[in-house]
Amino acid sequence: MSIQDVLKLLGGVALLIYGIKTMGDAIQDLVGDNMRRLLAFLTGNRFKGVLVGALVTVIIQSSSATTVMVVSFVHAGLMNLSQAFGVIMGANIGTTITAQLIAFNIQEYSIIAAIAGALLAIFGNSSRQKQAGVGLVGFSLLFIGMGMMQQSMSFLRNSQDLFESVNDHPWLGLLMGTGVTMLIQASSATVGLTMVMASQGLLSLETSIAIILGDNIGTTITAVLASIGGNRAAKQAATAHVMFNVLGAVIMMIFLRQYAAVVSWTSSDIARQVANSHSMFNVMNTLIFLPFVEPYTAMIKKIIPDGKRASTAITEQGARFLNPNLIEVSPAAGVDAVRKEMVRLGEIALGMLRDCYRIILERNTKAIQDVFLTEKTINHLTHEIVKYATEVGQKVHSDDLSMLLNSCVSGVSDVERMGDHGENLAEMAQTMVEKKQKFSNKALGECREMFDLVIEAVEKSVKALETENSGMADEVLALEPKIDQMERVLRARHIERLNSGKCQPDVGVGFIDILSNLERVGDHAHNIAYIVKDIRKIHTKQAVK
Repeated sequence: MSIQDVLKLLGGVALLIYGIKTMGDAIQDLVGDNMRRLLAFLTGNRFKGVLVGALVTVIIQSSSATTVMVVSFVHAGLMNLSQAFGVIMGANIGTTITAQLIAFNIQEYSIIAAIAGALLAIFGNSSRQKQAGVGLVGFSLLFIGMGMMQQSMSFLRNSQDLFESVNDHPWLGLLMGTGVTMLIQASSATVGLTMVMASQGLLSLETSIAIILGDNIGTTITAVLASIGGNRAAKQAATAHVMFNVLGAVIMMIFLRQYAAVVSWTSSDIARQVANSHSMFNVMNTLIFLPFVEPYTAMIKKIIPDGKRASTAITEQGARFLNPNLIEVSPAAGVDAVRKEMVRLGEIALGMLRDCYRIILERNTKAIQDVFLTEKTINHLTHEIVKYATEVGQKVHSDDLSMLLNSCVSGVSDVERMGDHGENLAEMAQTMVEKKQKFSNKALGECREMFDLVIEAVEKSVKALETENSGMADEVLALEPKIDQMERVLRARHIERLNSGKCQPDVGVGFIDILSNLERVGDHAHNIAYIVKDIRKIHTKQAVK
């Protein structure tokens, strides 16, 4: 084998992998915010998980990327192990679509796709046309890479003795498939290589199937790597993926001869037979395991027992959803992680506001220091979210996702300002305690009215963002003028009490400052509600398309 053949083989593999990635990225960009919304269905039941896991994997063209997302979601507590296992099974099915595409063997037409794609990418009138062009180029590179691999291996037709040991020992093929896929971390490349060697007559169908089974084992390395540094739930998800593929492969290896005979009936073309074996195995493996998800996941939990329950306190400092792995595998998942973390930040600010309520209206001075600590947590988390959003923004090419990301970053600033106003309220309360000042019953009642209305606005704005509920966002927008009106009325009443001597001047100034801070918190809740309206605009625009 000459250096030129080696370079051509490596170049073909590189083009294949790059073509798949480029095509997957372009499809994600075309799907836009629908991809982010689709990810929400991953947390459904196991049957829905299988379907959505397969669909997501077809879109992003990578089962490894899907399993990385699953491990991240399990780590964040967004899905349990049973739900995760359903998605993993679906991802295994979805990844076989790439092999089916490769089996069409349309290299001669791939140049046409490349030319059309390049023209669209360069001269397209819209971003969607340009993205479609990039996707076509990626599609063509897939087949160009396959063609290069076939040409580089043609000389091996006269060296079949090199492959006799593998053909005589299919278990060795299983190990080869596992090792190659673990090394290059691209299962589609291993499948492509196997199809090329089988079509060249170098590998028997049984050996090819064994390599494909090993490929299914090797691809689990990505989930294992993603679980490193994660909690026990993440490690359980990775283990479930590994054992699922290993057990399925071993069972199929035991009946390899019979399975190969069944596969041979599906097509006269061995490349298509290899692709069909890949699809059939993953479908059959899923059908076998699907009824036994609960006992299987229970077994996984015995192998890796649950650790101490993680703290669910919303004031924990570290980010919960901002997993850096998501940025690479799916920018849409990264954008949604920003939204989820922003919701969590809003819940922290809401809790802080409730603490301020107890401090001022119930004289619970013990909560003053809690408010100060929470404000620091909000600042720290705000910094993390903005930094993460900046990294995600560099990967996002969809206009819809960019718009949502920018809105969320702006909203994070609104939540951070809520924290500042909460700190102001706590400082005022602390001053009143130190000076032994008290509000009259009338002032306390008015202050309670203002607090209740503002807390309602913040609560609904955060919930609207969490559920993307436009109707609830409208309720927040309707509350904002009521808050403004109440602030003006209560301020006028208090000034009247001050002028009539019914209230001490120092206490009166503090009361007006409290009203002013609460009114500004209401403004920020109003701004957050507008993010939900932006999301609704995106949904409407995509529905029209």
